[in-house]
Amino acid sequence: MTYLSFLNCILRKEIATHTNLVVFGQNISAGSYLGGLTAGLSVPPESRIINTINAENSLVGFGFGLALSGTNAIFFMRQIDFLLLTTDQLVNTYNIIRNNPAGLPGSFTIMTTVIDQGYEGPQSSSNNLGDFCSLARIDAFTVTNKRDIEAIIPAQLVSPGFRIIAASPRLYKTDLLEPPLAYRSPTGNLFQYQEGNDTTIICFNLSFPYGYALAQAMQTKGLHPSLFSVNIPVPIKWNVILESVKKTKKLVIFDDSKSMNCSYYALLAEARLRFNLQKEIIITRHLGSDWLTPNSDQLEIDYQKVIKDIV
Repeated sequence: MTYLSFLNCILRKEIATHTNLVVFGQNISAGSYLGGLTAGLSVPPESRIINTINAENSLVGFGFGLALSGTNAIFFMRQIDFLLLTTDQLVNTYNIIRNNPAGLPGSFTIMTTVIDQGYEGPQSSSNNLGDFCSLARIDAFTVTNKRDIEAIIPAQLVSPGFRIIAASPRLYKTDLLEPPLAYRSPTGNLFQYQEGNDTTIICFNLSFPYGYALAQAMQTKGLHPSLFSVNIPVPIKWNVILESVKKTKKLVIFDDSKSMNCSYYALLAEARLRFNLQKEIIITRHLGSDWLTPNSDQLEIDYQKVIKDIV
């Protein structure tokens, strides 16, 4: 099963079970179905699916309005760079709502994608979900594999309050990753897939498949890393990760974003302050002058070299 087919299956299952629900967005039940993400959606008679025009700022306001009226709302937005058009709603409207003791009687979720599949050009420059979340401390979640999809979508898609959930088009046609799960936080913001004493691997944004590949390559050489995925950009509590770093004293960080304000900066600073790290490797984007032109948009990683450098 592919990543996309599994994600679509979970979305269809959750949406079909909720009443008092309005699901809306452009071509979500017609045409492209957002690249297949929303194919086959159906709702109970008491709920509605609405195909909308492109008017992101108004549509986010519509979602907040529905939630304020006690309705549950899901806005399927094609990609996160369109969130730039909704900044006033995400900051001012949402902060006014949170400052009201009544809060949101209903639920509002923006389900979107991070443009990371390559050959997209300028619109792929905004590929860090954390940049949007930091504007107003917005809860958000990324999903990259079977375990985090199973945990996050049922718990968050139609849940009280407001949040953003982001998927990866780069992974749509790839085989669904089914890593063993060692630990997950109750809120679904942190997942641990392996526990070991040799190295601590931490993945940010949508980079988990890269970290998982490194962990598997290390295991074939008799090494036992700890592997984490940080699924929520802000705010983050590092306690579980720092306990691992305390044991291993070796740190490998993956971050596939193009931002100059990455979530891992805070973790790295705290790890350096607390521990005498033996090794640290940061695997992230090194953008050249052509970064705004269409390119493959992949992290090129020599896993064997990383292993040699970290041992």
